Amino acid sequence: MKQQRRGPGRGRTVASGLKRLVVPVLLLLTAYYGFFGGEYSVFEWREADANVVEEQARLELARAEIEALKVELELLERDPATIERIAREDFGMIREDEVLYRFTDGHGTGQREVPPAR
Repeated sequence: MKQQRRGPGRGRTVASGLKRLVVPVLLLLTAYYGFFGGEYSVFEWREADANVVEEQARLELARAEIEALKVELELLERDPATIERIAREDFGMIREDEVLYRFTDGHGTGQREVPPAR
């Protein structure tokens, strides 16, 4: 018996041709979905990174505020001058021998104007 040589294009089936076409297309689609689709896409990672930066900035602001409040608490616990300043400024307290004068602009004081008598 004589063996026949197979030349290019001979002996290939349609199935093997489809495999050569479908497998790379499926791999490309899978890679595309992996990068740009789904829950963990590149876009989600970028958004998560931006959120991390934003939250770190908020955390630093909160830490600075906490430190300022600790300093204020320390002053309130130990410094009588600070307590007196707050009592005077916030609550309008005065010492026994002092007189308090309050100046207003006349608008929104709750007092009504009395028209001149005729």
